[in-house]
Amino acid sequence: MGLPRPEELISNVNLKKMPSKWWMDTLPVEFKPGFYCYGAKGKNLEYVNFPNARDFHVTDEDWKLPEDWKKIVIEGIKQRLERFRTFHVFMDICVRCGACADKCHFFIGTGDPKNMPVLRAELLRSVYRKYFTSGGKLFGRNGGARDLDIDVLKELWYYFYQCTECRRCSLFCPYGIDTAEITIIARELLNLLGLNTDWISGPVANCYRTGNHLGIEPHTMKSTLEFMCNDIEEITGIKIEPPINKKGAEILFITPSGDLFADPGIYNAMGYMMLFHELGLDYTWSTFASEGGNFGFFTSMEMAKRLHSKIYEEAKRLKVKWILGGECGHMWRVWHQYHNTWYGPVDFLEEPVSPITGTKFENAKSNKIVHISEFTADLIKHGVLKFDKSRNDNLIVTFHDSCNPSRGMGIFEEPRYIIKNVCNHFYEMPDETIREQTFCCGGGSGLNAGEIMELRMRGGFPRANAVRYVHEKFGVNMLANICAIDRATLPPLMDYWVPGVRVSGVTELVANAMIMKGEKERTMNLRMEPLPGKEEE
Repeated sequence: MGLPRPEELISNVNLKKMPSKWWMDTLPVEFKPGFYCYGAKGKNLEYVNFPNARDFHVTDEDWKLPEDWKKIVIEGIKQRLERFRTFHVFMDICVRCGACADKCHFFIGTGDPKNMPVLRAELLRSVYRKYFTSGGKLFGRNGGARDLDIDVLKELWYYFYQCTECRRCSLFCPYGIDTAEITIIARELLNLLGLNTDWISGPVANCYRTGNHLGIEPHTMKSTLEFMCNDIEEITGIKIEPPINKKGAEILFITPSGDLFADPGIYNAMGYMMLFHELGLDYTWSTFASEGGNFGFFTSMEMAKRLHSKIYEEAKRLKVKWILGGECGHMWRVWHQYHNTWYGPVDFLEEPVSPITGTKFENAKSNKIVHISEFTADLIKHGVLKFDKSRNDNLIVTFHDSCNPSRGMGIFEEPRYIIKNVCNHFYEMPDETIREQTFCCGGGSGLNAGEIMELRMRGGFPRANAVRYVHEKFGVNMLANICAIDRATLPPLMDYWVPGVRVSGVTELVANAMIMKGEKERTMNLRMEPLPGKEEE
């Protein structure tokens, strides 16, 4: 089914229209094409030993649930209330003030009241009240409680897979409720019944089997890197031989597999290799830990732990000193917000110190991993690299703060510092749409599926609208970011809402401008397009 024209898509959204019914009286939920992902395939669930492995189709009346499915969910809630203090607090303290209501990109883009973070959480909170609070047991609907039946279960599935866990709503909550954490719990509960999506469960199974979401096998990864190096040699005249599975290297480099697969991620991967070659960095890629991202994070904490562990197992096997991470969003959030809770501090690696500048990255003292933006910004600050900024003069750049590394981790200034040092033309989007208040791409947390393109275009509208502002005012034609999911979701979003704006990683811009020792006169950028002033050549 094709998408309507942009002006048609947004014309029927009215955020002030009062619903005709109370939210509890709108069941069963209508599964609208373009708004829900395909159900998980049984073979993928079975491969990672997920419960109730079978094929199921979302629009079927029978979801092939276990007979005791209701008991499983209620027991799952009980266990998580006991295990996670924040979950218990979040279930009790919301006063439904609505401060978060208009902060969600999916509510702004759809106008559906159940996409207000407060009401999305209320879908699960109402079940909690029924089975775990005295008021809910006594007063039922009048106490905001309701029974868990099949229609309620399907409603939970529909709306908790219309949340990208971006955490923008939490920024505005006066009580500090993190609705993303509620979404994580809700998806864990659904996963107990095998109610996953194909777009998440497939990459999870691939990652468990081959070490990355795309199912790339070792020889394919090696060939891919070598093909990229052939392009680098054609562009720069410099031959690079990427180190792979090198034991005893100082640094293990991990990046999302999206950087190995498709435009525009591949240009970032080329940029990594050019930067490391120029530095003479003692590093290695790994064909075993060939994925920094973690789609297990979108299913359950236990699955996230299982996929996360391979990175540190490989660091131990290869006997590296510390880990350098590429441009990714949720990869960074998992490493910095969950790793220590799962495993505690890493004791077999060293506290990261740049072998080039001597800078000690004290923020990485515990988990021993440094973000490529931190690493590169430090190199620039110390004057290690030489740039010809004019090579990027055909680009008028703005920067998208990816939700997890920015709002989640506080990486705001490093990417901007880098861009300003490699580009002459940089403009910020409006203040209320960047840094802590950044809008989501509309396709994170495993929602980058083609079958929900309308939902993605609606959810991505607030971000695209801010890009359109700087596109029309300043002529911005490049949207830079430091997230692999963004590099996958933003190109179709730009093509739909702001034609003429392309997407890139920050390291691609670095590599374009970087003057490498021994390079030939460059006439092309990493995309093999003519550099400014070299069009005739």
